Amino acid sequence: MKQLLLILIPGFFMVIAQPLRGQIFAEEWKEFKSVEGAFRVMAPGEITEKNDTVPTALGELIYHTLFNQTPGIPEGNLIYMVSYCDYPEGAVSSDSTDLLRDFFDATVAAAANSVAGEVVYQAKDEVQGFPGRRWRIDYMGGKSVIRTLAFVAGSRYYAVQTVAHLQRNTNVDTDRFLKSFRLLPAKG
Repeated sequence: MKQLLLILIPGFFMVIAQPLRGQIFAEEWKEFKSVEGAFRVMAPGEITEKNDTVPTALGELIYHTLFNQTPGIPEGNLIYMVSYCDYPEGAVSSDSTDLLRDFFDATVAAAANSVAGEVVYQAKDEVQGFPGRRWRIDYMGGKSVIRTLAFVAGSRYYAVQTVAHLQRNTNVDTDRFLKSFRLLPAKG
């Protein structure tokens, strides 16, 4: 499990490591809907999608990353992001309490390790009845902050995240983004 998480986390951090561009100064918040990802979320501007195929011990997994970079807004976040990945049946399940505890423990540790950061907060959470966890990582020598709300729905892992400079890490836009995330009704 830990090996798998260490492989998937880099998809997120490849986005963070990209040079930030200052072309966006103010954007109106818009709803973005991903039919394939089965969710909707509000974000300040356009969403870019990046998919990576990752070889793992469980086979090749597709890691979907959808993000908005807004470095020109000094009072807000630098990055708004939703990532998701479908695990093979039985590898991780929203029904297995013990497996999920270990899964989230390993996920949080791998996320902090991948940016040489420090976990300063974490707590159990849920999204629409699905089990999850919320955490904050300070990184870049304490100059930047990643806030994450992650959960598992069936065998799909979701992470809803914002990245900000430390001095701007408590802003209404983080809460607005995280609270706007909703799973779409199942097709039936």
